[in-house]
Amino acid sequence: MKTHDLGDSTLSVTPMGLGLAALGRPGYINIGHETDLGADRDARAMESRTHQVLDAAWETGIRYFDAARSYGRAEEFLGSWLRARRHADVTIGSKWGYTYTAGWQIDAEKHEVKEHSLPVLNRQIRESREQLGESLNLYQIHSATLDSGVLVNEPVLSRLSELKTDGLRIGLSVSGPQQRDVIRKACEIQVNGMRLFDSVQATWNLLEPSAGPALQEAAADGMGVIIKEGLANGRLTERNREPAFAERLKTLQKISSNIGATVDQIALAAVINQAWTGVVLSGAATTEHLDANAKAVTTPWSEDTWERLKDLTETPDQYWNTRSRLNWN
Repeated sequence: MKTHDLGDSTLSVTPMGLGLAALGRPGYINIGHETDLGADRDARAMESRTHQVLDAAWETGIRYFDAARSYGRAEEFLGSWLRARRHADVTIGSKWGYTYTAGWQIDAEKHEVKEHSLPVLNRQIRESREQLGESLNLYQIHSATLDSGVLVNEPVLSRLSELKTDGLRIGLSVSGPQQRDVIRKACEIQVNGMRLFDSVQATWNLLEPSAGPALQEAAADGMGVIIKEGLANGRLTERNREPAFAERLKTLQKISSNIGATVDQIALAAVINQAWTGVVLSGAATTEHLDANAKAVTTPWSEDTWERLKDLTETPDQYWNTRSRLNWN
């Protein structure tokens, strides 16, 4: 994969990155996650698995890796891999604002707790640096929303500006049906006369493309765009057994078959071929899925393919309501 700059940030990334949400903890909401991880979810076994997937990602050419404080021990696993492999030309992003609370359990009452306060930021940047050291390049607010108040919290914004002055790039991730509003608000935020945020990470996929116009605006303003959940937590794969998805799946299978691709590859190719996309994250938890995902970068694409896929869309409310009901497994 060829590298390119992530917006105006000067951070070097590849068209596909690897997100560690499904690798750093024993439970996650991706459909089929329990099958991917199998029975052995001991921390050391999970670390070994993570290293195997990271090695596979490296071999395919992936150079952007994305973690978060709330992804269990993802930063720890990524940090130990970086120290063992000593790869120099990688870009590392992580996120703050959620605290992992599942205690390595799959059926925990709460898997993570959200708090976008200055004390949490100060604690979590210290923890992230303890695990990732100087390898940490991009630090993002995790799932910023207008309701959380983080985008009008002057002490937090000032602290983020200090971190940026010290050399970190600063970003935010967004979720929910109001992604567009949050992205546009973030684009407006300046500290000391300069735009604060270097990047935005958003959900965009064939089922939920509503953030597209705002992402296009952000990219035009120089912000790097990172796309998560390109496969909609497995809903845009053949693992999805929702009766209401059956016809959409047939459409995906027909289109992907016609161009010699798989369903996951055509779904990820749809993201990669948006002009404003900087990086799309694979959320693979196995080397097999990672290798399949990576082929999306070279999957044939045409305007006709795009036109045939547009009818798969759900309303934002429908999409996010369905996502909220996915089981941790």
